[in-house]
Amino acid sequence: MSGWRRPDEVAVVVRRPGAGGVRYLVLLRAPHKQGYWHLVAGGVEWGEEPAAAAARELAEETGLEVPVRPLALALTYVLAEDPEPVRARFAPGTERVTLHGFLAEAPAAWEPSLDAEHVEARWLPADEAEALLAYPEPRLMLRTAAEAA
Repeated sequence: MSGWRRPDEVAVVVRRPGAGGVRYLVLLRAPHKQGYWHLVAGGVEWGEEPAAAAARELAEETGLEVPVRPLALALTYVLAEDPEPVRARFAPGTERVTLHGFLAEAPAAWEPSLDAEHVEARWLPADEAEALLAYPEPRLMLRTAAEAA
């Protein structure tokens, strides 16, 4: 469509069973990607449905190819609060971005194959994973998924 990014993003809460209970995946973004802890996430391309974007991002960032289920949650955040490199991807005048939440179930022994955007992955209990996440919207999505488990 245009060179500007669509004002829709996805976040995927990935969980797996374990001997100590359910664990949630958090990823550390590489320094060239602002170096913060996040869920599997990314932009929705023009003409793409959010669920398709969630499945695509999950496969690209971790190598996991499983169905994604929508969380009963979509959040809107104010773009002006993001760093300039993030804001610059959206058309001038874009004020808000909608973040669509999804859930994916990973097999118990599965480990992610990280892409170049990430340098570390951790499987953590919900409260520890939530505490690491840099932004409030992914924290709320993780909490929502954990409470529904």
